[in-house]
Amino acid sequence: MASQALDVPQRAARPHQPAAEINAGLPMKRDWRTALTALRRLMANGDDTVQVFRIMRALNADTSHKNYRKLLGTIEGGRVAYRQVDLADRFSDRAWLDSLPEGSVGAHYRAFLDRTGFSAKGLADISYQDNTGWQDVEHPHVWFGKRERDIHDIWHILTGYTAEEHLGELCLVAFSYAQTKGLGWAAIGVAGALKSLRMTRGTAVLKAVREGYRHGKAAKWLSAEDYEMLLAEPLEEARLRLNILPPTLYHAAQAELARKGVTAI
Repeated sequence: MASQALDVPQRAARPHQPAAEINAGLPMKRDWRTALTALRRLMANGDDTVQVFRIMRALNADTSHKNYRKLLGTIEGGRVAYRQVDLADRFSDRAWLDSLPEGSVGAHYRAFLDRTGFSAKGLADISYQDNTGWQDVEHPHVWFGKRERDIHDIWHILTGYTAEEHLGELCLVAFSYAQTKGLGWAAIGVAGALKSLRMTRGTAVLKAVREGYRHGKAAKWLSAEDYEMLLAEPLEEARLRLNILPPTLYHAAQAELARKGVTAI
C-alpha cells in the first residue's frame, strides 16, 4: 500500500472499546456509509492508505472468519495457525532478511524495502490509526486479519504488481479480491477501474485490473502458505509452484499510462 512511506498526520488518540468487550468471534456488520466516505477520500488521494483499512473494516464483515476456517482445512494451514507467527515482527527482522539467498522471494522483498523505505511495522501502524482497539484483542480471527495485512507486500513481489504506483496497487486489489472474497477489495477495485476510464479515456487500466482478478482466481490460495519458508524460495520457482501468471496486460497498461503522461489514478 503505497502511502506507508509518507508521513501520516498525527491524530489525538480516540478512546477505544476495551479489548475485553470486543467479541472477535462474531463478524462485524457492514457499514456502507463509512465505506463510501472512505472510498471517496481514497479516490481523491490514492496514497491515503488509512482509508483502505477503513473500507476493509466497514465491508469485509465475516471474511477473516471464513478464511481462517479455510486455513484450518488445509494441510499446511493448521500448523501455520497453531504457531501464530507475528509476520510484522518477522518481516522486520533485518538479520533474518539478510540471511535469505539471492534470487529468493525474501531477497526481492529486502530490495523492495530498501528501495521504497516501506516496512511491515509501518503498514501495521497505519492500520491502527483509528485506534478502534482491535489490535489489542487476543483472538485467532484478529491474528489472521493482521497476517493478511502483513503479507500484502509479499504479494506485490509474487505478482509483479509494483507498490510504487497506483496501477500496481489497483491490480493487486483485484488479485486480492479473487483470493480472499473480501468485499472491501472489490469496492476499491471497481471504483479505481471506473475512475481510470475517466482519467485515461481508455480501457488499458480496466483490462489490467480484470487480468489481476483472473490471475488471483487461477493462483493457488496464498493465505495458506508458510511465509517464512516461502521467502527462502527462489522467486521464479515460487511463481511457478503457486501458478502466478505473468502480468502481461499490467505491463501494457503501464506503457499506455507512460505514453499519456498519467502518473496517478
